[in-house]
Amino acid sequence: MKYLRKKATVLTWVTLSTVCVGTEASEPTQLFWGDMHLHTSYSFDAFLSQNYSATPDTAYRWAKGQPVIHPYTHAKVRINTPLDFLVVSDHAEGLGVMRAVVNKTDQLDTEMPFHQSIMRWFAKQHIRYKVSVNEGMDIFNELLPTKALNTEVFVDPVRDPANTPPEPVLGDLNKTRASAWNEIIDAAERHYNPGTFTSFIGWEWSSTPTGANLHRVVVSPNGSKQARQYLPFGSDQSQYPEDLWRWLDETSERTGSEFIAIPHNSNVSKGYMFAETTLRGEPIDTQYARTRMRWEPLVEVTQIKGDSETHSQLSPLDPFADFENYPFYLQADPESYRVAKGDYARSALRTGLEVEEKIGVNPYKFGFIGSTDSHTGLSTAEENNFWGKFAHDSTPASKRAHTVIGGTKATGWNMSASGLAAVWAGENTRESLFAAFKRREVYATTGPRIQVRVFAGWDFPKHAIDAENIAELGYIYGVPMGGELTRPQATEQPIQLLIRAVKDPKGANLDRIQVVKSWLDESGRSYEKIFNVAWSGERSSSDRGQLIPVGDTVDRETGLYTNTLGSLELSTLWQDPSFDADQRAFYYVRVLQIPTPRHSLYDAVATKEINNGSIQIPSEGPAVIQERAYTSPIWYTP
Repeated sequence: MKYLRKKATVLTWVTLSTVCVGTEASEPTQLFWGDMHLHTSYSFDAFLSQNYSATPDTAYRWAKGQPVIHPYTHAKVRINTPLDFLVVSDHAEGLGVMRAVVNKTDQLDTEMPFHQSIMRWFAKQHIRYKVSVNEGMDIFNELLPTKALNTEVFVDPVRDPANTPPEPVLGDLNKTRASAWNEIIDAAERHYNPGTFTSFIGWEWSSTPTGANLHRVVVSPNGSKQARQYLPFGSDQSQYPEDLWRWLDETSERTGSEFIAIPHNSNVSKGYMFAETTLRGEPIDTQYARTRMRWEPLVEVTQIKGDSETHSQLSPLDPFADFENYPFYLQADPESYRVAKGDYARSALRTGLEVEEKIGVNPYKFGFIGSTDSHTGLSTAEENNFWGKFAHDSTPASKRAHTVIGGTKATGWNMSASGLAAVWAGENTRESLFAAFKRREVYATTGPRIQVRVFAGWDFPKHAIDAENIAELGYIYGVPMGGELTRPQATEQPIQLLIRAVKDPKGANLDRIQVVKSWLDESGRSYEKIFNVAWSGERSSSDRGQLIPVGDTVDRETGLYTNTLGSLELSTLWQDPSFDADQRAFYYVRVLQIPTPRHSLYDAVATKEINNGSIQIPSEGPAVIQERAYTSPIWYTP
């Protein structure tokens, strides 16, 4: 087992820059870090959750490493390590409306019918301008369309050819939304500095039928010229993703814009996000599969509302399956949380293999990213610098004392300090990063900046794992994460994965590298298996592939840990021992850190003095976690 290059170079953080050969990336690639899902006070629910001040400018300044004022605590705060790119993705529904109402903007003076209608609605609901902790989400949930996905009670283009959208609760919002949208565009243009920092223009489409999260973040690489030609499409226009895709297609044709749509929080989708049928219960056909592949090349697999990789009920043989589980739907639900195949990315990828076997096209061939979904305007994925989901859950006391989303039992301690999007691209520009999104040469982490390279091929040089130019060899002899392989006629070799992982230079050492594989048998049924392929220390793998835990140095009294365990870097050239050239398959890599303190333990330690000198370990969520990275899959097709 080769698991560590014992060279001095691993002690420094080096960005790999190599020539890509034989892939869609025909330029050198470097690693860039960002957040593709962040809300400011322009989002209806963020403002109603007491984020009254964080604007897109605040978000960009924080991401660049500048100190800003926290919107709730009013403390001076700052990110530990700046980002390379950011998407401000405020909700399309009611975009900028609450800011306009409370601030009594000039726009509302020219839109009196709307102003009067919202005032009448507020009076009817007995709501104040500044609402309490849970009222905000209650209001937002009430405003979103929530009818069941049933053609008898839900707007359906088949029965309603005009696809008449539901009547807006607050009247015509378009003038106010347009004003906010232009301000968001202006902020993105001001902060875009090609080669240094990239600001993407985007928004969130927030479909939530019956409380099922079907949300997508829409991202465009284009600038103000295109963005000013449309208003963001919202779920108040349609809750069906097919209608979102149709709008993207029509808008692209009309304006010359490019888009991708990124599903998030499939873990609370009630099985709808990656179902085996369309939302209307129809079989997935080739047109649907191709359309979905076109617009949705990525999935957000980890964020504040939990991890969507897999669950122990779906992957019972995976000892690391239950990570940051989040068993709460977005709206109050009389039934308890239930795990479904359509909720998690790994089972979705498996469903994709099965569908492809039947119709010849895989609707779920997507890469992985992480992002925060923070509603504070602050992209905080760092455990020791986590400022909560909403503004009102930003302090240790408020995380413990308050439910975060009205009608649910989720508290700030249930939330995860996650995640980040890692992108291998030629340069830090909108065009280059977006090209990497499209080819899926991206990966997710739960917060740490673990550097991971993965290539799949048939005959890598044996010295590749020790080579400084691992990426150059990877591109020459294989395909990178997000790529696809077919078997060459001239080889009898099993698939090989060339993998290298380097620790976050400011974070914890690495425990292990795992390969997650799924394949189809001759009947078209999918299976999965986890391989430990590289690890730290002198541990040995059992005959069944099991590996003893790396250990735990976290002090529960101080919230400190040491890097006396684990490795700075892990590398391997792994060959699939169970490869069958006739079976469809996919592979992705999971890299685990050694155990480290969770943000809830940091909170408990910080409040020791006000708890009579005792550490009150949170009952919601663990005190210690193993942070991780998930690479985009590589698919093999016979």
